[in-house]
Amino acid sequence: MSATGSAEMTDRIGENIPYLRRYARALTGSQAEGDRYAMLTLEAILADMSLFESDMSPRVALYKVFQSIWSTSGGQFEPEETGTPGKAHAHLSNLTRDTREALLLHTIEELSFEDVATVMKRSVTEARELVDVAYTEMAKSVSGKVMIIEDEAIIAMDLEAIVGDMGHAVTGIARTETGAIKLFGEEKPNLILSDIQLADDSSGVDAVNKILADAPDVPVIFITAFPERLLTGEGPEPAFLISKPYTEEQVRSAVSLALFFASTDTLHA
Repeated sequence: MSATGSAEMTDRIGENIPYLRRYARALTGSQAEGDRYAMLTLEAILADMSLFESDMSPRVALYKVFQSIWSTSGGQFEPEETGTPGKAHAHLSNLTRDTREALLLHTIEELSFEDVATVMKRSVTEARELVDVAYTEMAKSVSGKVMIIEDEAIIAMDLEAIVGDMGHAVTGIARTETGAIKLFGEEKPNLILSDIQLADDSSGVDAVNKILADAPDVPVIFITAFPERLLTGEGPEPAFLISKPYTEEQVRSAVSLALFFASTDTLHA
């Protein structure tokens, strides 16, 4: 490959690394573990550039390399190796293999069923079936209490409706950093859904960081129009991230997967 071709490939890969991190983090429930698998993917490509198939979209090609590594070494991880809470691991071990991957690729990463099939080396029919099975199995597995931090009333009501329809209870909606901290103190949730920019120009990130200082076991899903800003791999960053504008499918899958990794005893099967 020429120097120009190599540079172009590097650029194509680099543009999609933040989204690979998002996928890997959501799949493992951990920033550190997700980023480790993302790095393994990049190292594999650097060692053998032919693994990155240039005749397909860069994101699909990148995820396909990731999947080949994950399916052989990550899909059956042990909780003591990844920090996955035992309760969450017990739920995960009961899921049909490859369902989480298919669900995340189709919903959060917004890949078509054709692209999901390519990444997972499955037929399109199998890809569709895996997503259907994922929704069914996760809907039966856990339910819990969800706190929403969102200053836009319409979005907050939409998120509340989606979460409620899934069978989860909403502890309340906070519009500011101060309100979020107060609401958390009144009733501890099993999951937090948080916007980044709040009503009084305060920060959802700051609110969550203050909450997690006292309750580090509570999983958080951030919702932002600029996900790449929280997917740099530098310092503490979220394991679960949804892009605005979001879809109901994205919220449903992110909430279900995040609750799998919750370690609170109030979750129930």
